[in-house]
Amino acid sequence: MIRRRQLLQASAGILAAPAIVEKVGAQSAFDWKQFKGTKIEVNFAVSPRPDVLAKHNKEFEELTGIKVGFEQIPEQQQRPKVALELSTGRPSFDVVNVALHVQKRLVEKGKWMEDLRPLLADPKMTAPDYNFADIGGPGVHAATGPDGSIHTIPLNQDLFILYYNKAMFAEKGVAIPKTYDEMMAAAAKLTDKAKGIAGFVGRGVKNANMALFDTILLGWDQETVSADGKKLLMDSATTAEVAEYYAKLLREYGPQGVVGFNWAESQTSFMQGRAAMWLDGVGFSAPIMDKTKSKVSDVAGFAVVPKGPKAHNTATYVDGIGIARGTKNKGGAWLYVQWASNKAMCSEYLRTGSGTPARQSVYGDESIQKGALFPKEWFDTVKESLRIARSGLPEIVAVTEFRDTYGIALSNIVGGANAAAELKKATEAFKPTLDKENA
Repeated sequence: MIRRRQLLQASAGILAAPAIVEKVGAQSAFDWKQFKGTKIEVNFAVSPRPDVLAKHNKEFEELTGIKVGFEQIPEQQQRPKVALELSTGRPSFDVVNVALHVQKRLVEKGKWMEDLRPLLADPKMTAPDYNFADIGGPGVHAATGPDGSIHTIPLNQDLFILYYNKAMFAEKGVAIPKTYDEMMAAAAKLTDKAKGIAGFVGRGVKNANMALFDTILLGWDQETVSADGKKLLMDSATTAEVAEYYAKLLREYGPQGVVGFNWAESQTSFMQGRAAMWLDGVGFSAPIMDKTKSKVSDVAGFAVVPKGPKAHNTATYVDGIGIARGTKNKGGAWLYVQWASNKAMCSEYLRTGSGTPARQSVYGDESIQKGALFPKEWFDTVKESLRIARSGLPEIVAVTEFRDTYGIALSNIVGGANAAAELKKATEAFKPTLDKENA
């Protein structure tokens, strides 16, 4: 059985992005217009990937003759909306974005998504150059149910990296931290409360904070749940130590109100030059380099997550897209899923810094860097992060409840509560839910 957490494999280098629209002449045997005149509805959580898709949406419509209704919703609203609508069997969307690190077991248990294997095997439905085999093993594992069905196509394997402000580091003579101890020391030195500068910013709000906490926890080589998904590992001495580290980092060196910050607030703080460091997903890179939105576009740096005392890992979180079960527009929906996850579009996600795609081939040609928004440092960081990546959060149905329960504990710890006591209380509160799931 494949373990929940795995090191991701990726070939070295980065490749040049081809044209976004596939050249139909090279696919004369495949009819992209076979569902011309139909309309599909697409639902995404807000992130940089759908921003890229929205930008090129007209190209898909011209290629296929299919009209696309496109909706993006913040993830904290999108995930419960998707679960509710899929559970009714009458969703308002045909294609849907699924956060596999959160919703995998949920969609599998409910059998809410179409099995894509018959479509992949049908040459009339799948373009000859789509090459599903190009998608890396960890992504395919995340997108595969226990019965072997493929419920989603992996779109992105987000990696946590360290964003840093080069000017602030140079002014204080601080080196890029290589370890978590060094990061704590750097945060202390870079914090300037008189100027409103935080040494570090990161997710502090409940639920979302678990993604950052779990990333740090990997440096202690610690899991949140046992490999079989039956035993909680969150009330150990090691977990309490990491919680204290996390809380100190945010409480003493974070901005005011950080306990209410998700990635968006953290990103804004860093982009506005109010934080020296930010630890979060690489997929949030693009706005930082946009001179019209970011004050730090010329001084933003990118580095690998620091090494912990027992391991050097960074968390990765896979998201994908699939087709809602029972849709009346399966054919058009499948063409959209193909287009959104083909090599050309995945290259565009990488070129624009909008994510780290699951397709292995996009890491094979360094020429993509020539037209990219990002410096070589960004690509080097991605390459090394892929090498040390390990999947984050437990693969359980109740992962949202898990994040909520322990997220509240972490928020309390940031506020000054005892780490061991809060984690023990959270474990006692969540254990019945996990036991029921495994019954």
